[in-house]
Amino acid sequence: MTTFEIDSAGPAADGELRTRTHQWQAGSPISAFPHLTGEEILQEMIAGRIQQPSIGSTLGFRLVEAGPGTAVFEGRLGDHLFNPMNTVHGGYLATLLDSALGCAVLSRLPAGVGYTTTQLNVHMVRPLFAESGQVRCEGVALHVGRTMATAEARILGCQDGRLFAHATTTCAILAPRPAA
Repeated sequence: MTTFEIDSAGPAADGELRTRTHQWQAGSPISAFPHLTGEEILQEMIAGRIQQPSIGSTLGFRLVEAGPGTAVFEGRLGDHLFNPMNTVHGGYLATLLDSALGCAVLSRLPAGVGYTTTQLNVHMVRPLFAESGQVRCEGVALHVGRTMATAEARILGCQDGRLFAHATTTCAILAPRPAA
């Protein structure tokens, strides 16, 4: 179970003390499910039978769709994500993109095989604000080979479909690890 709350809605007044809390249930790493393919793991996460990674609770996004070679996340924005310019921090965008990119690759992997990001290229094309609403990040695997994979992803506004950022990745494919 992953939840998070912000103590008030709307923009904060200068100097207003705000609180944001989140809870999560510790989950097993995907290596605990060696009999499931990557796509099956993602489907189990969406269904709530496998815990989604806690980074989603921390930053306020979650996996909502997955298919062969695709992964879609949705995120809620807030002023807790601001940088000094009062826009959503680029690190949030990079983390959301990296999640969709990696899960798109994972969705094409056979049971017991993992991945890790080796390169991430992010392009932010317009700023996001707390009031920008909900965002959707769509990742697509372009190539999944024996030792490496590539993918691309985009962050779009849920209300208007505007592009806010896009990225590409290269991932190393990790062979199954022997049981300890």
